[in-house]
Amino acid sequence: MPARIAIDARKLHAYGIGTYVRNLVQEFARRPTDDTYILICRPEDADFVRQLGPQFEPWPDTSANYSVREQLTVPLDLRRTRVDLFHAPHYVVSPLISCPVVVTIHDCIHLRFPQYLPNRIAYVYARTFMTIGARRARKIITVSQASKDDIQHYLGAPASKIEVIHNGLDARYLTPPSDDAVAGVRDRFLLTAPFILYAGNIKPHKNVERLIEAYALLRRDGHQDLRLLIIGDELSKYPGIRRLVHRHHLHSHVRFLGFVPDATLAALYKLASLFVFPSLFEGFGFPPLEAMASGTPVIASNVSSLPEVVGDAAVLVDPRDPSAIAAAMARVLGETTLRRDLIARGYARARTFSWTEAAARTREVYHSVLHG
Repeated sequence: MPARIAIDARKLHAYGIGTYVRNLVQEFARRPTDDTYILICRPEDADFVRQLGPQFEPWPDTSANYSVREQLTVPLDLRRTRVDLFHAPHYVVSPLISCPVVVTIHDCIHLRFPQYLPNRIAYVYARTFMTIGARRARKIITVSQASKDDIQHYLGAPASKIEVIHNGLDARYLTPPSDDAVAGVRDRFLLTAPFILYAGNIKPHKNVERLIEAYALLRRDGHQDLRLLIIGDELSKYPGIRRLVHRHHLHSHVRFLGFVPDATLAALYKLASLFVFPSLFEGFGFPPLEAMASGTPVIASNVSSLPEVVGDAAVLVDPRDPSAIAAAMARVLGETTLRRDLIARGYARARTFSWTEAAARTREVYHSVLHG
């Protein structure tokens, strides 16, 4: 029997959750179905929803995310659209929702690292709504076994209720940028020297400060020709990072590019000699896979979900030890056979993460709730 399935798509353009929602609904649109998808969205995204196909209906909602108002408007949206199931793509689920719920909890970072939240209220909010979401949902989707373990530990959800569905790799990284596009990025940013790349945000758990310390050690050991490029916005919120660069006298060798468009990022992955991702915690971790798909050797942390995601296609290091990070960088840069092996393994590994597969398994979760 056809079902009416609502998905909260108000964060359609956000990094992370927006990437997740966009790829899922685009894959749903590619598969024939008798189900109807109602996407609760910003008014300006209604045309995007309609363009997905006749089985998609936009339902505009102007409530801000993480607001009191959304606790009232979203349940009202669901009643008015007479849906059979609601998928919340992040942890906020109003207790007023009466239909069956599937919730995606990407990670438990707010519970593992409460010190990174702006204040105690933010922690109480996160813990309250993650707990409500986990209890209220018929099924919880998460993106790695590491996150499943955390959900069981911090939220007390039974293992049988949690489905691990890995994210996919965005298709733009499966087709390499043209030589002209790569050359254009090289010229625009004056990339005349080989460089190590980091991409992601620069919040404290991303561990960028230890990457800078490792880079300083690498230069002292003779790699004077290498630059370090850091891509991540909101640098002004973390002045300690710039102070660290100056303390090590690296201001002429470390560049902060801030946010860059996807096409530019794809070219930078291609140009980099090495990609280093020393994060202390990831629910999944897209950037290492994107770098692998671009043919760039990867060094990643040996903690959280990252070993699960990168498999045997990256060099794993203790992210709390700058000397270990520096030694791994020197090894990958200096050993031709290792570099070739990492590049080959990386190409293969990245292609095992498919949004088509993720969408198919997500629909199976919907149907298990609706018909199980």
